[in-house]
Amino acid sequence: MKDNFSTDSDKYAKFRPVYPAEFYLYLKQHLPACEKAWDCGTGNGQIAAELSSFFQQVYATDISEQQITHAIKKPNIHYTVQPAENVNFTDNFFDLIIVGQAIHWFQFNEFYTEVNRTAKNNAWFIIIGYGRVELEGEADFLLQNFYTNIIGSYWDKERKHIDEKYRSIPFPFEEINTPAFNLSFNWDAEHLLGYINTWSAVKHFTKANGFNPTLPFSEELLEHWPLHEIRTVKFPLLLRIGLIRK
Repeated sequence: MKDNFSTDSDKYAKFRPVYPAEFYLYLKQHLPACEKAWDCGTGNGQIAAELSSFFQQVYATDISEQQITHAIKKPNIHYTVQPAENVNFTDNFFDLIIVGQAIHWFQFNEFYTEVNRTAKNNAWFIIIGYGRVELEGEADFLLQNFYTNIIGSYWDKERKHIDEKYRSIPFPFEEINTPAFNLSFNWDAEHLLGYINTWSAVKHFTKANGFNPTLPFSEELLEHWPLHEIRTVKFPLLLRIGLIRK
């Protein structure tokens, strides 16, 4: 499992998208039990914080101590630094195991062994994430060119799973059909640029070339999107839910 997000973890918490309230309401209404949940690869703790409002106990893990340091704190969230593929939880412990925007970094077979070991019978396993951000008009053309042609070769190979909408990830569970959820936000250009600066490919490019590629990109973008103008940005929501049978 790679750690691309320990640096600038405060920016990760500030600029990354959040999942819609309708998704959590769906879980609350349909989960068979809400006693213990595991948010694996918790990052800034956004999922753990939402789950804490209707789960008795939430256990959140990440390999990045910096991410956990900046994560959202709640009395019933228990944060630990642990790799997804080797955790210290007991067998048959969780009603829900969820991974947000992180499953593509894991060693699938080893992680799924831990999922099956720590989950209760009939527990839910969820992978959720978001794909490439979509803008309006000329700004979208500039962004897609930046994503593909400027920093394209600096993406980790695991990024392909996001571009393929998580359909290429092994999913050895009884899959549950889910409703479609909308993922859109009203951002200004400054927020968008803050989000882009959390991309792992931007960090890799900067390290390799000695300058941040978002600087020349921002000059082009601001010609088509004034800095403080609010616009709608959209993300394709990636979601797969499975039932764990024992």
